[in-house]
Amino acid sequence: MPLKKLVLKPGVNRENTRYTNEGGWYDCDKVRFRYGTPEKIGGWTRVSVNTFLGICRSLWPWATFSGATYLGTGTNLKYYIAFGGAYYDITPLRTTTTLGTDPFTGNGTTTVTVSAPAHGCTSNDFVTFSNVTGAYAALLNGEFQLTYVDANSYTITTSSAIPAGATGGSAVSAAYQIGIGGEIESPISGWGSGTWGSGTWGSGSVGSQPLRIWNHQNFGQNLIYGPKGGPLYYWDATVANPLTTRGVALSSDPSATFVPSSVNLFMVSDVSRIVMAFGCPDYGSTTLDPMLIRWSDQESAINWTPSATTQAGSIRLSHGSLIQAALQVRQEILVWTDTSLYSMQYLTGEPWWQAQLLSDNVSILSDRACAVAAGVTYWMGNEKFYLYDGRVQALPCDVREYVFRDFNYSQKELIFASTVDQFNEIWWFYCSADSTVVNKYVTYNYAERVWYYGTLTRSAWVDAGLIGDYPVSAGTNTLIYQEFGVDNNETGTAVPITAYITSAEFDIDDGHNFGFVWRVIPDITFRGSTAAAPQATLSLFPLQNSGSGYTRGTVPVNSTSADMSVAGENAYPIIRSATVPVEQFTGQVNIRVRGRQMSMKIASENLGVQWQLGAPRIDIRPDGRKS
Repeated sequence: MPLKKLVLKPGVNRENTRYTNEGGWYDCDKVRFRYGTPEKIGGWTRVSVNTFLGICRSLWPWATFSGATYLGTGTNLKYYIAFGGAYYDITPLRTTTTLGTDPFTGNGTTTVTVSAPAHGCTSNDFVTFSNVTGAYAALLNGEFQLTYVDANSYTITTSSAIPAGATGGSAVSAAYQIGIGGEIESPISGWGSGTWGSGTWGSGSVGSQPLRIWNHQNFGQNLIYGPKGGPLYYWDATVANPLTTRGVALSSDPSATFVPSSVNLFMVSDVSRIVMAFGCPDYGSTTLDPMLIRWSDQESAINWTPSATTQAGSIRLSHGSLIQAALQVRQEILVWTDTSLYSMQYLTGEPWWQAQLLSDNVSILSDRACAVAAGVTYWMGNEKFYLYDGRVQALPCDVREYVFRDFNYSQKELIFASTVDQFNEIWWFYCSADSTVVNKYVTYNYAERVWYYGTLTRSAWVDAGLIGDYPVSAGTNTLIYQEFGVDNNETGTAVPITAYITSAEFDIDDGHNFGFVWRVIPDITFRGSTAAAPQATLSLFPLQNSGSGYTRGTVPVNSTSADMSVAGENAYPIIRSATVPVEQFTGQVNIRVRGRQMSMKIASENLGVQWQLGAPRIDIRPDGRKS
């Protein structure tokens, strides 16, 4: 029997059985498709040894007129500007007060109680003390995170013990930062959280701080930012030593008029530099209207007063109960409610902006679940994906059931999307069903129109471009360069990236007779590897029938593992030397497997390995029809 070339169609398909998807791929992790064939994704490394506090949920890059490139980094505890590998804390202040005489009480340990009547803090908020005098001034002048809170006092932890009777002076200043936010989306209890009418009206609560998501965009070279559901703040990049200066409330400007007191989402319109708030209180009100859109005057972030001499105004959408997301695209702003999609376009006269309904019965799962690539908008909705290229369409997805059957809807607000333009990809990150941490991703390659997926713990992402040659993501207390090298260097110590892809089942001799595979001629390149002798592992999994377990010869093997990494699989290494420019691939490997159907897997788990699979061939001998 001649050599059989294994050329499989690109993309992973989980919508049918392994056998129905013959000629394709069925399972993968940390693999992408490029020019129709699978390859291991690039590695990653930390941006610097510096770290930030909290979980970063949003990133925003921009540049000043002098050429400085900043990256706004919003966590649930702080807001930073990342610059030069350092993180500069510009978290706004809520208030600054002067405490009473000697407000600190030590007890011989590092726990210190601070007397601060009506401080308004919650546990884990941040305060900065100054003007502390006495023997322990060096310990107490600085920033602290509150460890215990009651109505009129709280505790902090110092680096050294402070005995009872310590003094602090009579003019201690306490600068309180805005309250922290939650790490995850907390379920609401009470009326409306369960079946219709269950609970007590008005008893709904989150039990902890609401999930903290920062909105941020540059206004020229300066920054407007604020937490979802909170006020807008302004950071001026033109002052002396701006990275040591905190932002201030936009409404605190002496010339500010009718600036919304709270905003769910906002953006700065590129058309006319108008600040637009989506979900905010009406004029003169402090009650947030989740369907109201308001905008400022042109070229002004502080004048929100509608008049004959300004372009400020408002509009209330009618389809839905709250605005979920907004995204600026070419010549329009897309606005999603919980039921519909609108297009907002700028006019040359009053009312200056108009909203046109594009589609009803459209969903989006979070305010960050959308992205634009090649002029097309893509987003993740409830149980499906969508695209908008002038009309709203459902995006066919070959892994839809796989994604949404292992999906934590209680943490849908953690979902975020981003592009990897270098490889024509849209990535969506989400929580698996048993996780409250974003730990999975699904990728759509819009150039090749194929899907694949994997596991990766990230909380935010921004594509390469303004920020440099590599995408930047948020890991555990640090920012990470993606597609950098071939290994995982997130902690500063390189570890291998385990990557694999497994085919669907394919027939031997059309599945009629058994076949005996006795050798494999691999086709794989290790371009880009840094290891002296990079290697991957090629595995063949034979079956007696399409519905049977995998076998080694005639010995049954457990086949319930999702990635088929099971004891008894037939695995042989493919090795070439790293000598350049001559590439020396393994010519062939001898193997002994027998079955009517088979599945193939390529995997790597060693340092310094990068690979791309071509079209391997297998040599088969007929082997009868009985098992």
